[in-house]
Amino acid sequence: MLSVWALVITLSVFPNGKRALMASRSSDKDGDSVHTASEVPLTPRTSSPDRRCSSSDTSKSTHSLTRRISSLESRRPSSPLIDIKPIEFGVLSAKKEPIQPSVLRRTYTPDDYFRKFEPRLYSLDSNSDDVDFLTDEEILSKYQLGMLHFSTQYDLLHNHLTVRVIEARDLPPPISHDGSRQDMAHSNPYVKICLLPDQKNSKQTGVKRKTQKPVFEERYTFEIPFLEAQRRTLLLTVVDFDKFSRHCVIGKVSVPLCEVDLVKGGHWWKALIPSSQNEVELGELLLSLNYLPSAGRLNVDVIRAKQLLQTDVSQGSDPFVKIQLVHGLKLVKTKKTSFLRGTIDPFYNESFSFKVPQEELENASLVFTVFGHNMKSSNDFIGRIVIGQYSSGPSESNHWRRMLNTHRTAVEQWHSLRSRAECDRVSPASLEVT
Repeated sequence: MLSVWALVITLSVFPNGKRALMASRSSDKDGDSVHTASEVPLTPRTSSPDRRCSSSDTSKSTHSLTRRISSLESRRPSSPLIDIKPIEFGVLSAKKEPIQPSVLRRTYTPDDYFRKFEPRLYSLDSNSDDVDFLTDEEILSKYQLGMLHFSTQYDLLHNHLTVRVIEARDLPPPISHDGSRQDMAHSNPYVKICLLPDQKNSKQTGVKRKTQKPVFEERYTFEIPFLEAQRRTLLLTVVDFDKFSRHCVIGKVSVPLCEVDLVKGGHWWKALIPSSQNEVELGELLLSLNYLPSAGRLNVDVIRAKQLLQTDVSQGSDPFVKIQLVHGLKLVKTKKTSFLRGTIDPFYNESFSFKVPQEELENASLVFTVFGHNMKSSNDFIGRIVIGQYSSGPSESNHWRRMLNTHRTAVEQWHSLRSRAECDRVSPASLEVT
């Protein structure tokens, strides 16, 4: 009788005890951690079985047990299972693809880089790609610019490359200013030789007068290491000499030296292809400028020139330089160097001095004009540059600015010569001189 009464009291005092126990068992099935009976007591402590609980004590015990069950539920540890799926990087999308490990690729060393270096990709003209798959006969038939005979040989003992320009044949007649062929006229051809990408240190054969089948038989030497020579491209440009206008390019031949046996050497007949450079360069001039503020003197040194445009068919050129001081738009003073006979690479080393007060320096311009001396007629114009207030280009402006920033110190710089029309278009000072 006593045990039945105790069971009734337990069910009345803990109406949620069975429910809590079932919840705990269900959570165990789901993978949660298991709690022992000692952690969750389901029976209250009583001082004696005979003592009857009042209604207030019953409600307090119920409330206390509910709080303990809630606290235990909140303190349940998280699941011990670890997610070991591979981490996926990228934009989330509906279709996920696992990232697979990439295959390691071989890294290239500097030697591998130079083996893949193709000098023909660095040639001047893009139309060379059109003739890569054509034979010399097909090129000759397509462009009809003639053929060039030349040879190469590298000397390992002296570390220099020798290029021999032998002859040319079937060159086209010259083109007049209106674009029509002059069938009865003949060309005055010569050949320029350089190793790309360096075009400054070029060589030039003599001019052969009135012939479409010139024989040159001239040798030229380039001081260059063997490994460097293999990375260069030999460029041979056939030019038609014209005394009264700009020299016109007939055609060109380019040979990547990595494709030939330089030590063994060889001879080639190559068909000429068109060049985007229709006119040859006019040459370069090396100048030195120095200003003395205390004396108000502008000193000019004409040092040398190289690769000047040839003005004489038989003797090259007899070049000299005219220096003219222009203040604002007024010609003030004119001086000139001596002329050197039969050369396109003259050395002058001549000095000139102009009186220019410091307050007038910012309005001053120097016009340098290179002529070919001619005893029988007027001198032949070769090229011009303007330095100063009305400079003819960025290079000339930079030279003048460097001189202004470094008084009493000589400043040297090379300048590429320009045509008279180009200087007249950009520099008002060029219009004031002859």
